[in-house]
Amino acid sequence: MLNVIGAASVDAFYEDVPEAARFSGLIEGLPNHQGELAVERHLSSLAAKNRTAGEGRFFVGCGAYKHHVPATVDHIIQRSEFLTTYTPYQPEIAQGTLQTLFEFQTQVAELTAMDVANASMYDGSTACAEAALMACRVTKRRKVVLSGGLHPHYAAATRTLCEAQGIKVVALDPAVDGELELSKSVDSETACLVGQSPNVFGTVTDLSPVSEAAHAQGALMVSVFTEAVSLGLAKPPGEMDADIAVGEGQSIGNPLTFGGPYVGLFAATQKLVRQMPGRLCGETVDAEGKRGFVLTLSTREQHIRRDKATSNICTNSGLCALAFTAHMTLLGGTGLKQLAQLNHEAAGALADALEAVPGVEVITPRFFNEFAFRTPVNAEAVLAMLDEKGVIGGVRANRLLPGAGMSDVIICAATECTTAEDIAAYADALKEVL
Repeated sequence: MLNVIGAASVDAFYEDVPEAARFSGLIEGLPNHQGELAVERHLSSLAAKNRTAGEGRFFVGCGAYKHHVPATVDHIIQRSEFLTTYTPYQPEIAQGTLQTLFEFQTQVAELTAMDVANASMYDGSTACAEAALMACRVTKRRKVVLSGGLHPHYAAATRTLCEAQGIKVVALDPAVDGELELSKSVDSETACLVGQSPNVFGTVTDLSPVSEAAHAQGALMVSVFTEAVSLGLAKPPGEMDADIAVGEGQSIGNPLTFGGPYVGLFAATQKLVRQMPGRLCGETVDAEGKRGFVLTLSTREQHIRRDKATSNICTNSGLCALAFTAHMTLLGGTGLKQLAQLNHEAAGALADALEAVPGVEVITPRFFNEFAFRTPVNAEAVLAMLDEKGVIGGVRANRLLPGAGMSDVIICAATECTTAEDIAAYADALKEVL
């Protein structure tokens, strides 16, 4: 290898790495090597320290949700014709893969009530960041305004991508019910307003006034969601006149899996299709007139024209998108609405039960399956005591928003997996620890 690349020695191979960045000697505390069996045992012992969401009462949400995934989904994605669903660079030879992605795009477009969707992004947060960059390309402006209810992880990803390209990012103060404040923050320099519904506190808001205010100033409206199941009941982005809709699709077909991989959803209006990042599959006919599928508008992509690419994320979460499509196909439109209804009913029952505990106040005014509540005791202490009683009670708000004055706020979620017994156990445990 050294001869092929023209390096005289292994040390010469690394000569371009600055001396200060090199490490000499052994890493303290690590053995030189271990046998496969020993390594497997050690890693298994580390993994055993994790607690899965199915091992007890579980009420965590905040962007990743515990839903039931039918066994059929896992069976479908392991079939040989679907197992390797990464989009190839000679895509037309893999018609099954392309059709799967085409169906996925169709489902996402219908779910969000938008004209067109791409073949997925890495996750919801990178989709949000890409939407902001896309808005800047379309409007030729360099300012992005984020709502106070946008998930902090989405805001951080957006800030990272935008500020690296010299784009100004303005984030409004955290607010449980402040999405409509975006309407007051748009001006002639704004490329887009980014609002979320349901937001990180669970508040559901009709963002139509925000879209109207953005369009009046020549800006775009980006509508974000972290809970895809909410679109079975809540007003979808397209009906709120959003220009771009982005979010996380994990809730449909994909388990929590300790944080990923997940699947980012990205949809837009037809007039913006050429500026969309990511892959786009289209339907066509072959030389014999038979139905077929192709990658279309590929000149937007990094692997075709790197200097003209709309995004440096030129891949898609193919396997997760396949799981999404399989589950959505099993549900159908009616099934999705029924699933959403179950989620909302469970959250309503949970809110009633917790608010009946003395000292507890639900502060989310309108919610789908997630809400925030205040406790008379520090939230971190409350959650720790609940954990000892076998209840994972949610996420403390000041973990996501340090310094926001929310040390007594907990954000919790209920889904179709939450039983009446789970809710009663949570309420009893909370009453006891308070």
